[in-house]
Amino acid sequence: MSEDTIFGKIIRREIPADIVYEDDLCLAFKDVNPQAPVHVLVIPKKPITKLADAESDDHALMGHLLLTVKRVAEQLELTNGYRVVINTGEDGGQTVYHLHLHILGGRAMGWPPG
Repeated sequence: MSEDTIFGKIIRREIPADIVYEDDLCLAFKDVNPQAPVHVLVIPKKPITKLADAESDDHALMGHLLLTVKRVAEQLELTNGYRVVINTGEDGGQTVYHLHLHILGGRAMGWPPG
């Protein structure tokens, strides 16, 4: 995978983003095309193309991403709940090929989602 995705450019600060959280392993920022009142993306700084490409040695990073979702949701006061989405591959609706987790909240979510 090339690191030259829009998310790689955000990590390298080549393009701006409204960052709400950052640590050594990941970055969280507001989606520029929000699908809910709160729509934040959590991305690993390590370039993993999609969830299906995560390896066994990524297990700590994958857990860190989920705990970061929890931390960011608390920070954003999503006390009534939120949805976490990982689109994987073309049929899964993935458009940027750098693993990312969507946090969607601020309203009730419908089911089925798509």
